[in-house]
Amino acid sequence: MKKLGVLTSGGDAPGMNAAIRAVVRNAIYNNINVLGIKNGFRGLVDGESIEMSLSSVADIIHRGGTVLGSARSKEFSEEEGFKKALKNVKYLGIDGIVAIGGDGTFRGAMELGKAGVPVIGIPGTIDNDLPYTQYTLGFFTALTTVLESVEKIRDTSSSHSRTNVIQVMGRDCGDLALYAGLAGGAEMVIIPEVEYNIDEVCDKIMQGRARGKKHSIIILAEGAGDAKDISELIEKKTGISTRYSVLGYTQRGGTPSAFDRLIGSQMGARAVELLNRAVKNRVLGVRGNEIFDIDIEEALSMEKRFDETTYELTKILSI
Repeated sequence: MKKLGVLTSGGDAPGMNAAIRAVVRNAIYNNINVLGIKNGFRGLVDGESIEMSLSSVADIIHRGGTVLGSARSKEFSEEEGFKKALKNVKYLGIDGIVAIGGDGTFRGAMELGKAGVPVIGIPGTIDNDLPYTQYTLGFFTALTTVLESVEKIRDTSSSHSRTNVIQVMGRDCGDLALYAGLAGGAEMVIIPEVEYNIDEVCDKIMQGRARGKKHSIIILAEGAGDAKDISELIEKKTGISTRYSVLGYTQRGGTPSAFDRLIGSQMGARAVELLNRAVKNRVLGVRGNEIFDIDIEEALSMEKRFDETTYELTKILSI
């Protein structure tokens, strides 16, 4: 292994910079040159790259986002664009690629692997929607960001005796809403994995009112419904003033948590170690306190298991 490339693709996630830093520094420590591929797979198609050095990753471990930039590339998924990417890999002298991102990033990396380019994937997505790993890079930082907003909204909700519906990210996976609901003491979480009944939501709110509770917090994953529509239904059915908040892209940004910096650093270093030992076409994950690797095709073939235990616990603790 003489030269490797590193890229970030898809939605950015806090901790990506920690992973980039670890890739670069561990590679240099092992006398491997590093090219930073700009703007994900689009940069690979366009041949956009920069030489990475120790100083190029100085003071980035605490920064959100990604210093390499990120973009989705339709061209990369097409035959002509993919061939251009492969030509650039050869032209740039890249012996292996570390790809940091979510499901789409891993699928692109898998195709590179099938074409003969050694790849290692690092799971970077705030949705925590990759089934093979317990947690993904960026999830806990995003969760903390959501909780900070929940606490602020709770203050004003209590002052005005309102119900608030807070919409968070998660089209197909409700982990962010689920964990935020448990940690934030929400009255109800609405997620794509479980069909909800608006009458049950309203009953829970009215039960709280009956025992003197001034406010209610409902946390909604974006894939389970529209916050505006649900808040209007709640107000119509209960007569209680109801507001909604869509947290949006604030969830992606911010200083990465200690946990995300740690696993980002550990995964970045491990990715270099694997490629340097000629181990290829694997993705890294977290299980308990352990960083592990698994075949990329096997990882992508798994189905996400719904955390029913945590969901039931949110219902028990919100009585």
